[in-house]
Amino acid sequence: MASETGSGALRELLLVVAVAGAGLVLAVVAAFGHWYPTSDQAARAGLVETHSTIGQPGGPTAS
Repeated sequence: MASETGSGALRELLLVVAVAGAGLVLAVVAAFGHWYPTSDQAARAGLVETHSTIGQPGGPTAS
């Protein structure tokens, strides 16, 4: 009975390590993968420009 408990614990530990390793691989791929379009892909949305409206005509005013 003790050998069955040890085998189950080892199997569970290996499963946890395998899932953690797979998650780490996915995180590395997401962090370092190509996110910009290449010549054979359609262009995705470009960068967003932000502009402050404070102090400009038609912008918000302080009350």
